[in-house]
Amino acid sequence: MSSIFRDNRRAGNALVRRMVSLPRNIIGGFSRAMGHGRDLMGIGGRRNQHAPSNYQLQHPEEHISTTVPEEWAFLTSFEDQYGSNHPFFYACQFMEALKIAEDDQKFMFVYLHAPEHPFTPSFCRDTVCSELVVQFLDANFVCWGALANREEGLQMATILRPASFPFCAVISPAPGDSIAVLQQMEGPTSPAELVEILQRTMEEQGLAFGSARAKQEEKIRVDRRLREEQDAAYLASLQIDKEKERFKNSLSGERVQKPVEAPSNKPNYDKLRNSQKQYVQVKEGAITKETQYKEVANRGTNPQATQILIRFPNGERREQSFASTDKVQSIYRYIDSLGLPGIGNYRLISSFPRKVYGVDQMGMTLKDSGLHPRASLFLEAM
Repeated sequence: MSSIFRDNRRAGNALVRRMVSLPRNIIGGFSRAMGHGRDLMGIGGRRNQHAPSNYQLQHPEEHISTTVPEEWAFLTSFEDQYGSNHPFFYACQFMEALKIAEDDQKFMFVYLHAPEHPFTPSFCRDTVCSELVVQFLDANFVCWGALANREEGLQMATILRPASFPFCAVISPAPGDSIAVLQQMEGPTSPAELVEILQRTMEEQGLAFGSARAKQEEKIRVDRRLREEQDAAYLASLQIDKEKERFKNSLSGERVQKPVEAPSNKPNYDKLRNSQKQYVQVKEGAITKETQYKEVANRGTNPQATQILIRFPNGERREQSFASTDKVQSIYRYIDSLGLPGIGNYRLISSFPRKVYGVDQMGMTLKDSGLHPRASLFLEAM
C-alpha cells in the first residue's frame, strides 16, 4: 500500500502547467472585499495563543467557533493543533492573496488542509512547521491555506482536483478569470523534498516568466527609443526644409538687391549639409534599433536557443541566450566580457541538484551538459 502511494506521489510531483478557470463566486468575493476597503497588506500571519486542550486536538473542527470569520478558520484550526511556528499564511480570500502575489511578483503557495486525513498530522508537524520550510516559503512565496471541506477551501479542492492529501500547489496569476497551476504536490513530503520541488519550480517556471517579462520590457524600451528617434528624424527633416526655404529666399533676395554681385551663402549651405547628415544618421540609427529588436525576438523563438540565467554573488542577475551547440566555455567567456568589478576566480554551479560546471565540463555542449533549453547558474568564487 505504501509503495503504491509513493509512486502516486512522485507522479503528483511532476512539473505541470495547466490553466484553470475560476468560478464567479470566488472572483465576486474579491470584489466585495475590495468594496469594503480591506487593507490587503495587513491581513494574515501567526497568532500567539494558549496551548490547545486534548479535546481540541482530537476535535479541531468543533473548536472553530461560528463567530470566527471564514478567512481565519484555517489558521484557527491549524494553530490549535500545531502552534504558531508555521509559514506566514494570509488570512484572506483566495483572490486577495492572488492579488498580493501579483503585486509582489511572487508565486502563490496554496495548502488545502484536511485535518481528518491520516497523513496530515505528520506533514503539518514535521514539514510545514519545520524551520527550513518556514524560512523558504516566507522568503519566496505568498502563502494561502484553507480547510479542504469548507467554503473557499472546498471550492479550490473542486477546481484543483487533488487525488490525495496533504495537498499543496504553486499558483500564478493568469490573464482573465484564470490561474496557472505550475506545480502540485500530493501525499507526505519531507522538508528537504518540498523545498527542492519549490526551488526547481521557481527556477524553471520563474525563468520562463522572467524571460517573457524581460522580452516584453525590452520591446517597450526599443519601441520608445524608436519613437523618440523617429520624432528626432522628423524634426530634423522639418529643419532641413526650413533651411532650404531660407536658403532659396536668401538667393532670391541677393539677386534682387545685388544683381551683379554673386551670392555668398556658404555658411547656410554648410549648415544645411550638416542637417542632412544628421537626418540620415538618426534615420539609420532608428532602423538599426528596430533590426536589433527583431533579432532578439527571433532568437527567443528559436527552439535551438538555450536561455541561461546567471546569478552573481552581489545579487545581480544576467540572462543570455546561447545556441544549444555552444560549449560551457562560452558562458565563461560571456561573463568575462561583462567586465564586472570584484570577480576573480570563479566557477559555475547549479542547485537542486547541486552540480559544478568547471574545467572538466568546458568542452561539453550546453545540450549535452543538461543546460538546454533553460537553466539557472550561480557564480561561486574560488
